[in-house]
Formats: sequence, structure tokens, C-alpha cells
Amino acid sequence: MCSWRESLLAVGALLLSAAALAQSAALPGIGRPATPREIAAWDIDVRPDFKGLPPGSGSVARGQEVWEAQCASCHGVFGESGEVFNPVVGGTTRADVERGRVARLTDAGYPGRTTLMKASQVSTLWDYINRAMPWTAPKSLSVEEVYAVTAYVLNLGGVLPDDFVLSDRNIADVQRRLPNRDGMTQRHALWPGREFGGSARPDVQGSACMRDCGGEPKLASFLPDFARDAHGNLADQNREVGAQRGADTRRAAANQPVAAATSPPAPANAAALAQKHGCTACHAIDSRILGPSFREIAARHAGRDDASTWLAGRIKAGSSGAWGTIPMPPQSAPDADLRSIADWLARGAAP
Repeated sequence: MCSWRESLLAVGALLLSAAALAQSAALPGIGRPATPREIAAWDIDVRPDFKGLPPGSGSVARGQEVWEAQCASCHGVFGESGEVFNPVVGGTTRADVERGRVARLTDAGYPGRTTLMKASQVSTLWDYINRAMPWTAPKSLSVEEVYAVTAYVLNLGGVLPDDFVLSDRNIADVQRRLPNRDGMTQRHALWPGREFGGSARPDVQGSACMRDCGGEPKLASFLPDFARDAHGNLADQNREVGAQRGADTRRAAANQPVAAATSPPAPANAAALAQKHGCTACHAIDSRILGPSFREIAARHAGRDDASTWLAGRIKAGSSGAWGTIPMPPQSAPDADLRSIADWLARGAAP
């Protein structure tokens, strides 16, 4: 009996090996089957039933620390955000928490829509923070930090008390306190409704527009030559997440090939360096975004003899309280680039 079982296992192992070999042999010399560890690194989604949620926990207090260090520069100390990003918190009430539907979503006199007003699943909030935040270093937060930041956001919205510790063991209970937990509907029939029973007819049949169709359309976009590099190379301005990549706008004309290069060309001036290192996400030349304009900074420190050195140190270490409540996180750009930006600011931030 044991011999028969061992033989069966051996045959099964051979079949699996053959399948893997066939997969890699389909395109000889190109690629290989993904390893279980590689698949696990990508398989990080968390479903509404909390399948995929890793074990762990994080407190509201710890979440406040992480938020102020890595999140507040874009989303505000209290989740109010600035001009660039939509507010995370606001528009919900204690009555919404009890009822499960945000009243202001149907209030024409309150047109704003915050994250907590719309979110119907706490798993969505956890999953997005885990895979996409912070903006400058997605997927860099630890599991504990993701739990903690999620708890802090819910605390800001009045969902969780100050001493709460969110974990994989109590997150389902927290779901039952989400202000808009009953806000999701299937009545639009974008998929078979009635809890996927299929009794509702989907509205995506498209039968009327699938007869007598014309030829295959050609999708294209055009960027005039004079505007190609007006704001730096678009290919260098995308986060390293997802498949989208901007066009390489270093070339002079759309139909000219880009010369091979081992690294992107060096920016021509300090303004380009500020754009390269993400400074322009919060600052503009002569108008405020999340932070002061470059010219405001230059004007405030125009009388300092050590303005260049002082500014370089502030940029590298980060700062808070100098221009409002939103802090500037520490910057990891090379020292030479930081000094060039600081020299430029000390000279008046001329465009």
C-alpha cells in the first residue's frame, strides 16, 4: 500500500514538473514560471470579506505618529487636505455611524465628497493605504503601520475612540460602524444583481451598438513639438506603480527616435531639479499649492547670509510649523541637488 502511494505521488510530481516545463518552453528563452514567493508579493489584495488581510494590529496613537510623519504633508493633520487632494475626513456624523448611510451624500447643499463619506468597505481603505501610500514610497508601510493609519483615519471621522487598537480580529466589528457601510447598491445592474444570482439584467449588453460597426478605430494622441519638454520629461514623472508610463519627451519631434542612454539627462537648472525630486507637487514658482511658493520662500530668507546652507538643511531634514499646519517631510535627494535647489531659492527663485 505504501509503495502504491509513493508511486502515485511520484507520478503527480512528474506531471507538475512537466506542466511547468511546458509553460516555460512555450516561448523558448523568454521568461519562466513565477515562483510562489513572487506570486505572494503581488497577491496582496484584501477582499470585503477580509480574505487576504494579514494578521496584525495598530493603535490610533501609533497611527497619529505615522500620519503626521508621512501622510499629513498631502492630506493635512486632520485629514482636511489642501488644494491638490480631496479631503479624507469630514461630512459624516454620529447619526451616520449608527445608521450606516451618510445623509450628506444626498444633500444638494453639501457638494463635497470625502473618503469617509463614500467608503462602504473598511477593507478598501486598508487595502489602498497598504498598496499605494505614501505617495512617494508606495508599499513601504509595515502591516502594523497600515492598521494604525487606518485606525487613525477612522478615529478622525468619529468612528473609533482614541484608545482603540485595530486588528485582524476586530476589523469586522469596525466594518459595522462605517458611516456609509450600507451605501453600496447593485440596482444599477452593472453586473447580475440580487447578490450575483443573475436575476437583474445587466446594462452592458451593448446590442444596439454592436451591429453594422465600422472599421477598427485607431487611437492616438498628439503632443506638439514646441510643448514636448515644457514641463520636463514625462517619462520621469510617473510613480513606479502600474503599467502606465509617460512619453519620453526629451526628443525634439514625435517621429524621431530617442537616442540610447544609460541614464536620464541631467536637469538644466535648479527649477528642473525641484520638479525631478517632487518639490512641485507642493510648491509652485509664484502661487501656493500645499506649501508656499518658491518665491515666497526666497523672499522670507532674502536677508540671510547663510540662506543657501540653512535652506538646504531644512529641505533635507524636513520642517513643520513654518508656513502652516501641513509639515514638509524629509527629502532623500542627493546633497548636491538639494544644495542647487537651496542656492536657487537664496538667489530669488528666478524661473
